[in-house]
Amino acid sequence: MSSQQEKIRILILNPNSSKSMTGGMEKSISTLNLPDNIEISYYTAPSDSPASINDGTDVQTSASVVLNDLGSDPQDLKDYLDAVLVCCFSVHPLVPRLSELASSNDFPLSVTGIFEASVLTSLSLLTGPTKKWGIVTTGKYWEDHLTLGVKDFLGHEGNNEKFAGVQTTGLNAGDFHGDIPKEVIDAKLVDATKKLLQAGDVECVVMGCAGMAGLEQIIRRTAIEEYGEERGKKVMVVDGVRAGVGLLAEMVKNRRMFTQ
Repeated sequence: MSSQQEKIRILILNPNSSKSMTGGMEKSISTLNLPDNIEISYYTAPSDSPASINDGTDVQTSASVVLNDLGSDPQDLKDYLDAVLVCCFSVHPLVPRLSELASSNDFPLSVTGIFEASVLTSLSLLTGPTKKWGIVTTGKYWEDHLTLGVKDFLGHEGNNEKFAGVQTTGLNAGDFHGDIPKEVIDAKLVDATKKLLQAGDVECVVMGCAGMAGLEQIIRRTAIEEYGEERGKKVMVVDGVRAGVGLLAEMVKNRRMFTQ
């Protein structure tokens, strides 16, 4: 069996304890036309992890809980996985920590987060030097966190002219799968999207929360309202979970291709 046909086993890791959010990710991934050799499994963090990751404290707590759970027996990762997608839209410490865990136990494991996957995917989709991409996400905390995260990830000290910035809905991640009325969620997402699109010629809008999976059409309709039908239809909506699956599959294939 060639490296192109070998099984690629990807774990979708939800570092919060919301099973409904994991279910939303599973529904999103089910729409992908994946090759038969890609096997997807799902993990939801134990109950002592936050149900919704809303700030830096929640990020650190979720990382500790997951590492205590999964890191206690690295053999499980080695025997059953080729890649892990960390599904929290943040600069999440699980991405480097799981990579370090695999390296220290001497086995190959490709790891990325939906934040990193979304950045790389958006940049690859821009069609011209004046085109921009940006993020629509949840609460106020994420504005600075993600803006700094983009600069650090891309190695930019100053302004990145292709980055239109971060706009927030004022919601928490759990609200997208909780008791908040749909019309309230839709209205807040529309408002944040409009603010982002007004930043210039935005060609890619990133859904900056795993809980937003399935809400692409709201953003697309808003783009048409804001830019007009012809231009608005060309705006791409990036789901970090779906982008991450595709990126990880390529990372595993490349690792096998370039490693003897």
